[in-house]
Amino acid sequence: MKAIVLHEVGGPQNLHLEECETPVAGPGEILVKVRRAAFNRRDVFITQGLYPGIVFPVIPGSDGCGVVAAHGDGASGPAVGASVVINPMFGWGEDPRIWRPDSNLLGMPSHGTFAEYVKVPAENVHPKPARLSDDQAAAIPLAGLTAYRAVFTRGQCTKDDVVLIPGVGGGVQTFALLFVKSIGARAIVTSSSDAKLERAKALGADVAINYKTSENWSKEVRAQSGGGPTLVIDSVGGETFAKALDIARPGARVVTYGGTTGDAKIRPFSIFWKQLDVLGTSMGSPADFSAMLELFADGTLEPAIDEVVALADVPAAAQRILAGEQFGKVVVRVSD
Repeated sequence: MKAIVLHEVGGPQNLHLEECETPVAGPGEILVKVRRAAFNRRDVFITQGLYPGIVFPVIPGSDGCGVVAAHGDGASGPAVGASVVINPMFGWGEDPRIWRPDSNLLGMPSHGTFAEYVKVPAENVHPKPARLSDDQAAAIPLAGLTAYRAVFTRGQCTKDDVVLIPGVGGGVQTFALLFVKSIGARAIVTSSSDAKLERAKALGADVAINYKTSENWSKEVRAQSGGGPTLVIDSVGGETFAKALDIARPGARVVTYGGTTGDAKIRPFSIFWKQLDVLGTSMGSPADFSAMLELFADGTLEPAIDEVVALADVPAAAQRILAGEQFGKVVVRVSD
């Protein structure tokens, strides 16, 4: 089979299209013929060595949809030929609150979806929502799961919330915006790109603020939110996270799932004086994944797709993601 393989760190230029042995489904596994895959920033971080436990060689890719090609011994699930989408979180465990220490994600350390075939545990294979195209379905798994848990499971978002979503444009934050608006909550987004802000408004953002050109973006958020957001969904970290704590409304929830700009220097006063809940989250449980897929069942929600690229163009697409140029998800056309 054809696959994108990473043999060493050093950046996206080390992603190479190669001929590899087609995997065979083992006991309890399903072999999926991949039609579409999709990027997460994690895939780019791995090429840079900015991820724990990296092993080589590896086929990246956590997102994927396709058709069931074969069942391993004892595996149950969708029939051969069924259209499916893959939950990339392996071995979460019995506790919905936190994953097991030995859990892992598709695409590192196990081989991922930037390949014509991938084998996964049978319980991770779900029927594809019928109203979604292959491109749309492939865009959902990891970013949709992360956003769902951040917004609903941890953030407990309701229609009455005013939600701040800093750094809109990446996959997870665009899903967070979609989910927040799907229940009628008010959404305030920030970005340094006017083009991304316009796309966010087209997805339903109520307020869009360019933090580069605003005289004081945090003051503007506070004014536009009527006294501060009641919920913050943050992946930026650094100064943005610190300011989010300062402007959050008393009693607000601040959910963090990343720190792309580094560590934050925070004021504990903002947390204890305003009785804030600061909540960490990563990926999501099997129940989170199933509930997230249900949001797309009727076809009213559609993921934001930036572009669809060929498997051979994965290295160039990874460079574009590294530069932060995309809005939403970059999908990879693996086969038809």
